[in-house]
Amino acid sequence: LHLCDRRQRQMCKETAYAQQFLGNPYVYGGTSLTKGADCSGFVMSVFSHFGISTGRSSRDQAARGKAIPVSEVKPGDLLFYASGSYINHVGIYVGNGKIIHSSTPATGIAMHRLITEHLARQLHFLTDPVET
Repeated sequence: LHLCDRRQRQMCKETAYAQQFLGNPYVYGGTSLTKGADCSGFVMSVFSHFGISTGRSSRDQAARGKAIPVSEVKPGDLLFYASGSYINHVGIYVGNGKIIHSSTPATGIAMHRLITEHLARQLHFLTDPVET
């Protein structure tokens, strides 16, 4: 059993909430957790359920939150992937080396192991302010 601090308790709620949508469809441009979402629409809708505004696209989402090293990633943190410098995918870290994300039309909303190749940015995204 894992006991969570205040920040982690919220993240535990968010990752548990996100996991109930496993197996639902991937839909490009979608934001519905049941009828289909793309990666950023999935993140936006999960966080919106808890009153947290993330922005719509993965690039918008990557511009918010508090950047952290991958070694400090905790459940509920956002992980962004890129081709070169262009961010094109986002997932939510759930712990134990896994992320949940709206992956592809073939897999839909799925849980996969964290792959650090093409990992571009990691963010705390609860109520941490953007650092300037």
